[in-house]
Amino acid sequence: MTAPRIGLGYDIHRLVEGRPLILGGVKIDHHTGLLGHSDGDVVLHAITDALLGAAGLGDIGEHFPDTDPKFKDADSTVLLADVLAKVNAAGYTIVNIDINIHAERPKLKPHKPAIRESVAALLKLDPSAVNIKAKTNEGLGPIGIGHGIACTTAVMLNPA
Repeated sequence: MTAPRIGLGYDIHRLVEGRPLILGGVKIDHHTGLLGHSDGDVVLHAITDALLGAAGLGDIGEHFPDTDPKFKDADSTVLLADVLAKVNAAGYTIVNIDINIHAERPKLKPHKPAIRESVAALLKLDPSAVNIKAKTNEGLGPIGIGHGIACTTAVMLNPA
């Protein structure tokens, strides 16, 4: 029997005018959004990388390269669904996921329940298996001065 496996994911994107802000599949009303080859959803990108890592399936760039035009402005919920299917096909199920969103602005506390529900639905999990934490950088670095948002994620997989 294969042992449980842990994966870590990380993503960061720059905040820019003219793009929607999407975090965990939830559109958040804000004057800037995340710049990326796809929709820039750092939460779903970090989750995707964590799942791929835990299952030993590489990383997000190998599966969805930013050099491939078919992924330009791609919906990260679709990419995550593809990876979830690959993780399940590799013989794993998700136990739980812990998500840290690093953003100075906007304040994310009011959005945490919606992000949690969205991530749980996308991963076919009970919301109790999804934890969302919002952290600031206390004014330090590019995130702290409001130039970007990052996300770190840990996921635990069990053999199916």
